[in-house]
Amino acid sequence: MQTTKKVTEPQPYTNEARPPIELLPVESSQVKAVGYDEETRTLAVTFARGTGAIYHYPEVTRETYELFINAESIGTFFGKHIKALPLKKYRADPVEA
Repeated sequence: MQTTKKVTEPQPYTNEARPPIELLPVESSQVKAVGYDEETRTLAVTFARGTGAIYHYPEVTRETYELFINAESIGTFFGKHIKALPLKKYRADPVEA
């Protein structure tokens, strides 16, 4: 019996202004940088590959954020605990010349 891989549609970009959450580089081959806003409980993530989009995951606890940035494998933790969460996708900041 052949199984087919479920293909999901790419998340569209939001047209909303991106709330400012400072992104700090992390040691990971998949994740480039992460940030967290305590007030809104929003986790921000950008990836090492791709367009540089910034993903915001609302309603993430501080504990989950701490476990994420201190995980032995940030990429594995992301795949298991964060990837499936609701999110908003923002375009990367423009590069100034």
